[in-house]
Amino acid sequence: MQSVAQYGRIVARALAAGIHNEFQLKTPFDKPKEPLHLVAGASGFSKSVTKSSQLSKWTFGDDAYFISRNKVADVIGVADGVGGWRNYGIDPSSFPRTLMLVCERMVREGHFRPQSPANIIAAGYSEMLEQKVLTLGSSTACVVSLHREERTIYSANLGDSGFIVIRDGEIVHRSTEQQHYFNTPYQLAVAPPSRDGQWLSDSPEMAESSSFKVEDGDVLMLATDGLFDNLSEDMIIKSLSSLHTHKEEERIQSAANSIAEHAYKLSLDPDYMSPFALSACDFGIDLRGGKPDDITCILARVTNQSDIFV
Repeated sequence: MQSVAQYGRIVARALAAGIHNEFQLKTPFDKPKEPLHLVAGASGFSKSVTKSSQLSKWTFGDDAYFISRNKVADVIGVADGVGGWRNYGIDPSSFPRTLMLVCERMVREGHFRPQSPANIIAAGYSEMLEQKVLTLGSSTACVVSLHREERTIYSANLGDSGFIVIRDGEIVHRSTEQQHYFNTPYQLAVAPPSRDGQWLSDSPEMAESSSFKVEDGDVLMLATDGLFDNLSEDMIIKSLSSLHTHKEEERIQSAANSIAEHAYKLSLDPDYMSPFALSACDFGIDLRGGKPDDITCILARVTNQSDIFV
């Protein structure tokens, strides 16, 4: 083992040789950063009822979600089913629920690369296309993966669901919304043969991908458009301000419940100028009020507590 004095002479020679600009010298006292984890909770509302209704373990109305982990990563995802299928006698919740269940299984079994959540979406969609009995319908999809050792989140977003990362009371990273035109998001679809080519169907490769280094204490919120269309960024930040000093899983779940309920109440307010109404006005559409919609919110706090498993 080198002494401190010996190491000092090595550093001095390296600096004299001008190699300090070529690479970063690591000292024998450097410690590797602890891996990060997600402490997560989920909440939501169905627009078809007057109170909170979790129709199944992973579904709120026509929305679906999953929270999963394996030896390498923590992964969360949401999908928003397209309600128009109901007009053709097709349950709009079936497609997003099946897609999220397949993605969750792939994560749990380790059949994915944490650095490429777009491939999780693509593989899940491909498996659905190969089913003997097809699950008809369509949905958006957003998946975020935290690679623990790399302390980095990797994301893929197709459509108008999305996510934000909050640090010290500010949004430091967020996904990009994808729409063909107003209120018509990019979507994956499996249509019946009689309507093949008559329904919007985008390729999973069109998902917007990104990566971002996260830190202990960051707050990650993944949600369907039912939340983002009814809560402004300032409202979201204010609602989540208390999470920066608390790590308890119960507090995360309580905050998820609170923010989903806030969005739900505003969605029913006819006089509220919601983000959705303001966006409609930008497109020349005279609209006022909240946007009644299914709401799904996954809230996660980034922590280096190694004993936390969600």
